[in-house]
Amino acid sequence: MKAITRRQNEVLEYITAFINEHHFPPTIREISEHFGISVKGAYDHVKALEKKRFIKIDNNRSRTIEVIGQKREEQTDVVEIPILGNVAAGLPLLAEENHEGTVALASAQIGSGAHFALHVQGDSMRDAGIMDGDLAVFKHQEVANNGDIVVAMVEEAVTLKRFFKEKNRVRLQAENEAYPPIFTRDVRVLGKLAHLIRSYE
Repeated sequence: MKAITRRQNEVLEYITAFINEHHFPPTIREISEHFGISVKGAYDHVKALEKKRFIKIDNNRSRTIEVIGQKREEQTDVVEIPILGNVAAGLPLLAEENHEGTVALASAQIGSGAHFALHVQGDSMRDAGIMDGDLAVFKHQEVANNGDIVVAMVEEAVTLKRFFKEKNRVRLQAENEAYPPIFTRDVRVLGKLAHLIRSYE
C-alpha cells in the first residue's frame, strides 16, 4: 500500500471508528461535516484512500466504504422496520394496509421493542432538527414523558409533536413558532421518536 497523508490517515481512522460504532460506514457528507470540509474535499480524500488500496467503494450504492484488511465482525443482525405512509381514517396505525415497505437497520442500533417508521411531512418540528422528507423511526409505545417527541393520534389525525401532560389536558407542542400548540384531552400516543434517517440525494 502507498503511504497516505496525515489528513487521509485521519479520514481512514474516522471511517474505521464509525464502522465499529455503527456497524455501517459513513457517507461522504458525514465525513465532510465531521472534518468541516467540503463534500468534494471529503470525496477527494476517500478516492485517494481507495486509489492507495486502503478502502474499497461501490460507487453505485451509498454507505459502501469498506476498510481493507480490517477484521470483519460477525454479520450484524438486521431488523426490517415497516414504513407507514399517511394513515387512512379508521385504520389502526400498525395495520398491514398502511405498509409502504421497510427500512433495514442494525438490531444493535434499534434495541428492543417493536418499531415503525413514518415519512415526515411539513416543518412543524424543524427547530428540533426534524425536517420535511426525513424518515422518522419510532418505538411503539402508548405512554410518554414530558418533553418526549411522539407520534400521536388526535381526532383521527396523526401528528408529530413534543408531548407535555398538564393538569387536565395534554399539550402537543410544535418546534416551530409558526405553529400553535395543540391542547386536547383526547390523544393516543402511538410511539416515541427513536431515530431519524435523512437522505441528501
